[in-house]
Parts: sequence; C-alpha cells; structure tokens
Amino acid sequence: MQTVAAAVTMVRDDAFFLSAWLRHYGQIFGRENCYVVNHGRGDIVNELAKGCNIIGIPGDPHKNFDMKRWRLLNNLVGGLKGYYRHVIVGDVDELVVIDPQKGLTLLDYLAAMPDKQVITPLGLEVIHRTDLEPDTITDQIIGPRRHVRVAPHYSKPCIISTGTKIARGGHFTQYPKIHAPDELFLLHLKFCDFAAYAEVMDRRNATTAEVGGDVKDTAIGRHWFASARGEDRAVFEAFSALELVEGFDMTTFRRKMRRSFRPRGDTGFYCFDRPDYPQQFILPERFIGVV
Repeated sequence: MQTVAAAVTMVRDDAFFLSAWLRHYGQIFGRENCYVVNHGRGDIVNELAKGCNIIGIPGDPHKNFDMKRWRLLNNLVGGLKGYYRHVIVGDVDELVVIDPQKGLTLLDYLAAMPDKQVITPLGLEVIHRTDLEPDTITDQIIGPRRHVRVAPHYSKPCIISTGTKIARGGHFTQYPKIHAPDELFLLHLKFCDFAAYAEVMDRRNATTAEVGGDVKDTAIGRHWFASARGEDRAVFEAFSALELVEGFDMTTFRRKMRRSFRPRGDTGFYCFDRPDYPQQFILPERFIGVV
C-alpha cells in the first residue's frame, strides 16, 4: 500500500463531481487512500465512494457551515499527514493534475517531491463553451471540454506535507513560502458543464434556503445563495466574450503569484494577488483525458 499521497474532500450528494473526483484520485492513489466526508450520510455518496474511507457526518441545517467544515478538514489533514508524505485537500469539484508532458503520474511526481512544504498549483477554471462544445460529458471531462481561464482564486495551497493551518475555503495557509511548480494545475470544474452546473446550484440554493440567514450569519460561500446566482444561461454565454489567447504559456501568471506573495495582514496567513483575467485558453491535446 502506497503512503506517498492521500486525497481528502467533503461532499453532499454531488454525484457528477464526486464521480470525477473518484475517477481521478481513485485511479492515481488507490481508493484506499481517498477520504470522503459524507455530509448528510447520503446513500449516493456511500454507493459511489465504495472502497474509499467514508466518514459520515450529520447533515442537519446549521450555521457557521464553512467554518466547521474547514475545522474538520484541517484536523483530518493534520492527522493523515502522520501517515502520508503529502495530503491533497479541497472541494469535490477541484482536481490537481500534472502536465502530461512531464511524463509522470501525479503519484510518481509527489514521490519525488520533498515534503515539509505546501504546494500551490495554478488554478484553471474549465469553462463550457456552449456555443462550441455541444457534446455531453459521459466520463472524461477534458476532451468534450477544452476551454479554460486562469483563476487565481482557485490557485489553492492544497498539497500539504507540513504542519500548517488552512483558512476557510482553502485559499490560504500559514506556510510562509510559495511553491508553485510549473507543471501542476488545479482544475476547477464548477462551470465545466451547463446541465451539471444548474443541477448543483439548484441543490445548493435549496440548502441555504433551509439553513436561513445570509452569508454573514451562515458562513457559507456567497455562491451558494440564490440571490448571487444570476441567470444560468447568461453566465455561460458570457464565456464567449473572453479573449481567446493562442498557445498555453502560463509563465506570466505563476510569476505574478510568486512576486505578490505576502502576509495577509496580521492574520498569520499568506496570500498573493488574485485578479480576474479576461482571457481564455484552449488546453493542448496532451491534456485530453487527464480528468
């Protein structure tokens, strides 16, 4: 049994994204090294995640949701770090991938990486160009979907091999250095499929309505609330307005991450600039099938 890397997530009935998460990390690390927190103990999660380490927790509506979630994830990562060299933690719609031109699996890559650090892959948001990509996603996502935009908000310090605290949302840690390897990416899949997006948002809106209160009261991300949702079709149609850049050179974006890395006030956490970039790229063919 390998002890190089484990993957941890928390999910509530998101079958589409959980299936992708399980295909990705289950195949690379082995399901016995995948840890799934089943929020609400849903049958669909238990069924899909068979062979993984499933931790069932109550799903009753409650406030301070995200604070409690990341307190739990922090403690899980801290505990698992005693048994694995690296622990990847994040939302179920976020997947760490290695550039295929490196010629290594993610497991092989991490086996060769030193520990006692936090690694921050560059965030790429996979966007469904509904005007250009009519195919339905059946299993693999990259293939039917090839368009991405650089998303610093999802350049998360998510590969942990040292003692540190992760901030709510997973966006910051208290590790005082930035390691952002050129070959690592964090694919954010929220917008990878119009139909899947609408289904997930319906469910999340229902959850926040059941909890009651607002963003401040509940400590749930603003994107879970119906008031912040907007019109789904317009959200996806807007992707066509992003400037399409030829090539796939991410050097400038990582350089800006590294140069702007700094303490986040007096919080003890560290951050970098997270601008919104108005460009989109097409993933090279070598990425097809990577998730």
